[in-house]
Amino acid sequence: MNLGIVGGGPSGLIAAEVASSTNLCITLFEGKPSLGRKFLVAGHGGLNLTHSDPLDRFSGKYKGSLETEKWTSLLQEFSNDDTRAWAYGLGIETFIGTSGRIFPKEFKAAPLLRRWIQEIKRRGVKIAARHHLRDILLKDNQIELEFLTPEGSISRAFDAVILALGGASWPETGSDAQWVPLLQKLGISISPLQAANCGWEANWNPDITRLADGEALKNIAVTAGNTTIHGELMITSYGLEGGAIYQLGHSLRSMPHPLLSIDIKPTFSAEELARRLSSYSGDIITSSKKAWRLGNAPHTLLSKLAPAHAKNDILALACFAKAIQLPLTGPRPIAEAISSSGGVRYSELNDDLMIRKHPGLFVAGEMIDWEAPTGGYLLQGCFATGTRASRGALRYLISKTP
Repeated sequence: MNLGIVGGGPSGLIAAEVASSTNLCITLFEGKPSLGRKFLVAGHGGLNLTHSDPLDRFSGKYKGSLETEKWTSLLQEFSNDDTRAWAYGLGIETFIGTSGRIFPKEFKAAPLLRRWIQEIKRRGVKIAARHHLRDILLKDNQIELEFLTPEGSISRAFDAVILALGGASWPETGSDAQWVPLLQKLGISISPLQAANCGWEANWNPDITRLADGEALKNIAVTAGNTTIHGELMITSYGLEGGAIYQLGHSLRSMPHPLLSIDIKPTFSAEELARRLSSYSGDIITSSKKAWRLGNAPHTLLSKLAPAHAKNDILALACFAKAIQLPLTGPRPIAEAISSSGGVRYSELNDDLMIRKHPGLFVAGEMIDWEAPTGGYLLQGCFATGTRASRGALRYLISKTP
């Protein structure tokens, strides 16, 4: 029996490692010259492997067509503790940061990836790089894959296949979503791929970008719809970037007219802010910077966006500071996004992540219709779905054995 895995990112790599505990003939295909390219890019600023959240909070971070209880089951199969133990098994120690995020002590992705690939090869998994998937054909209880390689087109038949081809963000790493028409041709329903964990655009007052481009709004509360996130944002020439708005992407996309409400002093009520400002004389916009201990970025928003009546009314200005309304025009291009939402709808899959219509064909990672915020949840989702798909493929192959 042989198993083909297509995609050399975290989901494909973990699927190969899980399956390698058997005597199967396993081949891992990757379209690029090397494995784990997006994994390496994600680790440029310090690889965030997972998060220390307890299971109930962890599973609630995922959105899409896969229900929270299903995520609870997936994460129980490969949890954040399992991720730490797995890294330790590769000789990589981890630690929990002040935000609850979990990092390798080296803060680098390359050493972990190098040891991971070495371990997979040691277990007998064959690596076939520069194999770009061109077609999927279902023939005689086998799945035939057609690849474009430097030597031309080739075909390989497998008893089971796991697709782990990623979403549509950072296409230069190989996540280019060229698999979408291949699966649609097989009658598989796919939610449109959209930018997630990305910046959003705004029609700024030119003075805002002139005075505060590249500067941070720190210790703020940001609301979209019914969801409020505490964190930071960065003002850019086109709009806003930062962890807070990344977590609000799902809410913003559901709004016909995306709107952010920014509270620049969330630890104070409007009345408390007004009292602090009332002890100052002169122009209240100018005085608010010192009275409320504002950085340049929040004070710029306050001074340039406050309505005329609030510039002469202390309580009105304080109320405005608690809820600065900022219309957004849309997300940044999907190619710039850290991740994408959408993908194969969960209704197309069984609990083993096998496509119901096509036994033996499994999907994992960002190909499935889910999204999660940065902070370790994305990688953990890839590890969990890759593990489930691999174990599901093993169960399927056992069921086929005479």
